[in-house]
Amino acid sequence: MLDVQHGQMFNLNPVGSRILELLEKGSAEADIVNVISREFNASREVVENDLREFIDSLWKHKLVVDR
Repeated sequence: MLDVQHGQMFNLNPVGSRILELLEKGSAEADIVNVISREFNASREVVENDLREFIDSLWKHKLVVDR
C-alpha cells in the first residue's frame, strides 16, 4: 500500500490485504470478522483483536479518513 501524501509504503500480508479490500467496500467490522474467520480458518476472537489493531494502525498512519 502506498501513501502518496506522506511518501510512505506499507507491506500487507494476505489477511491485511483482504481486510483492506473489505473496508474499501464498506463492510462492517462484524462482517469482516466473519469473512476473515471463514476464509483464513481463524478464531473469531483472534480476528476481532487483529482487526482492531489493524484499523488502529491505519488511523495512526493516517491511511483512513472515516472510522
